Amino acid sequence: MTLNNLVLKDQKLFNKYLSLSRHELAAFSLSNIYIWKPLFDIQWVVIRESLCVFFSDKTGCFMYLPPLGKEPNPLAAKQAFAIMDAINKNKDISRIENVEEPDLAYYRSSGYCCRDKYPDYLCSRSDMALLRGKRFKSQRSSYNYFIKHYDFDVRRLDPADKDGCLGLFSLWLDGRKRQCSDDIYCGMLEDNRKAIKAALADYRHLGFEGIVVKVNNKIGGFTFGYKLNNDTFCVLCEITDLSVKGLAQFIFKSFCEGLRSYKYINIMDDSGLDNLRKVKLSYKPLRLISAYIVTRYA
Repeated sequence: MTLNNLVLKDQKLFNKYLSLSRHELAAFSLSNIYIWKPLFDIQWVVIRESLCVFFSDKTGCFMYLPPLGKEPNPLAAKQAFAIMDAINKNKDISRIENVEEPDLAYYRSSGYCCRDKYPDYLCSRSDMALLRGKRFKSQRSSYNYFIKHYDFDVRRLDPADKDGCLGLFSLWLDGRKRQCSDDIYCGMLEDNRKAIKAALADYRHLGFEGIVVKVNNKIGGFTFGYKLNNDTFCVLCEITDLSVKGLAQFIFKSFCEGLRSYKYINIMDDSGLDNLRKVKLSYKPLRLISAYIVTRYA
């Protein structure tokens, strides 16, 4: 069975299969999938009327999403595992990631092992845009400090901002590395640099939306994301000058204010990092959206 390398022209095909069901996890978007091409060989094939998406690197091959079809197909999953097993020297690497809660019972009843992955955080857009009440006192205070003490300008992010945004990311990355020298964390930051660079390179083609904040006439922060469904917008990244107090709270609130057609904001997962988990929980999410990894029993 021949695997196809992912290209932008596949967008129509992917959207067809992704739209067969309503998804809540941020992973279920070509915008999210495509930006990982600098880190993985991303390939796809249609098996038994189900779209199967494979990520491969030097450690092996896995499915980034479960087979996408009108309903779960046991033969599609079986053949997908056979494809992964043919690539992986260690068959334990073969797995399906980002399985959603509604499909969990199916995979368990089909004899697969299911374990937790990091959940996504789902927030109320109106809560994020207004920051009302005691729950958001800290964020509101930081927001007010920023607008009182800084000369700033807010506008839509444009692909022409790419170099300025990547320059800011480098400064932000250096600051984060000084705060935490953990090798795994720093490696994840470098991976994110590559993903953000890819996103900005094909910003319009992938349907991203975002804003830029200039502080004292230079880019001090940027954020962008993508539509997941009619109710939910995913904020993919938020990068700010760490020396500007309150800018992070300002840019997030301002971005959410402009997303009036959405009810929910998905602020992605926490990658298992305690500090990131605390920040996301501080925005009082409505709920955590469970994600699972499916493997076979040893």
